[in-house]
Amino acid sequence: MEVAWKKRMDDLRLHSLADLFGVDKPVIGMVHLWPLPGSPGFAGHDMGAILGHAQRDAETLLQGGVDGLIVENMWDLPYYVGSAVKIEAVTAQAVAAHKIREMANVPVGVNVIHNGWQAELAIAVAAGLDFMRVCILTGARLWDTGDLDQGCAADLLRKRKELGAENVKLFADVDKKHSVPFPGLDLETHVEWTEFYGADALIVSGRMTGDAPHLEKVRRAKELARRPILLGSGTTAENIAAFLRYADGAIVGTSLKAGGVGENPVDPGRVQSYMQAVRAVREASA
Repeated sequence: MEVAWKKRMDDLRLHSLADLFGVDKPVIGMVHLWPLPGSPGFAGHDMGAILGHAQRDAETLLQGGVDGLIVENMWDLPYYVGSAVKIEAVTAQAVAAHKIREMANVPVGVNVIHNGWQAELAIAVAAGLDFMRVCILTGARLWDTGDLDQGCAADLLRKRKELGAENVKLFADVDKKHSVPFPGLDLETHVEWTEFYGADALIVSGRMTGDAPHLEKVRRAKELARRPILLGSGTTAENIAAFLRYADGAIVGTSLKAGGVGENPVDPGRVQSYMQAVRAVREASA
């Protein structure tokens, strides 16, 4: 017997990344914003410079053929956690996200480090975005900042409904980088909990930004999950084919930068090489 309320909840969720991105094995490129107002790195530049840098990186990624973008406050170091993220930074990130949304012909998402889900949802609504990366949807973890943080599923899904934003998809990390799990929270449990509480896709990453996860971890996550698996860090033109044997897509930032250095601008040649490797995987599996 079909239950109407359950069908509605199921219908809200992605069953394939192709439902959103229109391709198999999509690649989501990172638009790493320069330090935003209030950040220790915010010095000697203004919003015009922040927006110009973001738009140039986005254009290079789009010309290189990526299938989606995420606008992230990468350089707001040291990071705040959750609701402690400052309003001046959130406002600036919303402006940047709207600019990228206007110029992009692919799905655009947002990430606010660390686990700033309230800010992410607000930005997604204000900028008309398609998805958000949720760092800790379920469970509990200790961040590199020293903050013990917990899942936000109950509040996030209720607020998303209240704002009429259930079209904003939730890409949720399991075993999130820059953090360690609360004792007893293993990968199997975290995958199960995160799927149960409404994630559209699961993200598997390494220890820190730019670090690749172990291939076995990705294989195991895919084996456990019913939802799509995205790679969240550390992929390169050289290793992406191996990872896409198991993963359904990738989020990539650092390896596409000039010299593979995170603070540098996106390198067109690196984007081209990465996407060539991805297209080869797609063609081989067609």
